[in-house]
Amino acid sequence: MSNLPHPIVTEAAYLTLHYRLACMDGTDIVSTFDEGPATLQLGTGQLAPFLEACLLGLPEGVRQSFDLPPERAFGPRNPDLIQRVSRATLDENSSSDERYAIGDLVEFAAPGGGRFAGVLREIDAEGALFDFNHPLAGQSVKFEVKIIGIL
Repeated sequence: MSNLPHPIVTEAAYLTLHYRLACMDGTDIVSTFDEGPATLQLGTGQLAPFLEACLLGLPEGVRQSFDLPPERAFGPRNPDLIQRVSRATLDENSSSDERYAIGDLVEFAAPGGGRFAGVLREIDAEGALFDFNHPLAGQSVKFEVKIIGIL
């Protein structure tokens, strides 16, 4: 019998794990528990930093759940991220036959060449109102993890 302690998760650990992110009502956002486990390296952007922070220090073999308030998850909702977009900007960012419906997630070109997305809240002949908050901003979430192996 080995008396070596179980390895623990460190900031650059390479892990095999099952994880589940869910709404507080239990609705899954993402889960690997019904399929093969995930293999990932911490610190490479494969998991959100706030999820990685939950894993640090956990021993191999543990299964644990975390209830994360908005401040420790996707952040609080920011009213400044609800913005009006002109019809001209909307037309620039869409094909001519595009039809929008309330609740659609619409992508825009960012000035630096990247992309960002907003959820359509209102639309009229002049333009549209978009919510650029993360869809889970302002919500508490459950994060459940089972650490299978640490390399």
